[in-house]
Amino acid sequence: MLNKKSRIVFSLLLLVLFHQRAAYSEIFVWQDQYGQKHYSDKPHKNAKVLSIKPGYAWHKVRYVYDGDTIILDDKTKVRLSGINTPEIESRYQTGEPIGEQARQWLSNRLKNTKIRLETGFEKRDKYGRLIAHVFTEDGSHINALLVKNGLAFVTVHPPNLNYIDTLISAQQKAENAKLGLWGQPYFAPQPYSDIKGKYHKGWKRVTGTVQHIQSTRHNVYLKFSDQFAIKIARKYLSLFPDPEIYLGKKIEARGWIHKSRHGYNLMIRHPVAIVMLND
Repeated sequence: MLNKKSRIVFSLLLLVLFHQRAAYSEIFVWQDQYGQKHYSDKPHKNAKVLSIKPGYAWHKVRYVYDGDTIILDDKTKVRLSGINTPEIESRYQTGEPIGEQARQWLSNRLKNTKIRLETGFEKRDKYGRLIAHVFTEDGSHINALLVKNGLAFVTVHPPNLNYIDTLISAQQKAENAKLGLWGQPYFAPQPYSDIKGKYHKGWKRVTGTVQHIQSTRHNVYLKFSDQFAIKIARKYLSLFPDPEIYLGKKIEARGWIHKSRHGYNLMIRHPVAIVMLND
């Protein structure tokens, strides 16, 4: 029989978990006629709901590596899901604005508290790090708070689409208020023509008008010119509207720029990385 204090604590825990599950997006999966799997946070004909269970274990943080990476007491390295923070200064890379501020905010926020982790369908990244949404004992969603404060931007890696609507909403508010990185000239949009002949490291915001749409077996390209294109892998196309809606439109694309044989590509995985602009 629980005493009064235990009943209150148990009730508060249930309330926190209820609100977190209410914000948790269901993830759907289906196969097309070619056997390609597709994932979405929206229902689709013949789709099945992936079973993803929330985490209930509590952990202590040993070290905050940077604004989006932490190390637990058991030495597990955790990469915060759905977000990216600017780089911090190290012997291997130059720091970016807001990077150290994000790391310090995260360190202060996780000090003297335990955390709970929720993983998505894919639990580890290519570096072996656990990918997770982080919640504190008071129910705070750390990934979303970093975005809300302008200390991180949303970057989606399907099929890990849980809480994506929460993150997008937080980003829209931070961007509209020009908080953190959104008020930094370093992260301001730049015309695609400025990319030509230069090496551009890190996350960028690039603008241009889609002049042509090119389709290949594996990708669709929204081409600003013969030398610069937005690249969308076909396995992610179900998350996007018909690519034809972008034709002739001025857009801002957000992501990392890669050199290709024909110029430069900026690869995106989710519509959050495209913003329609007024002429």
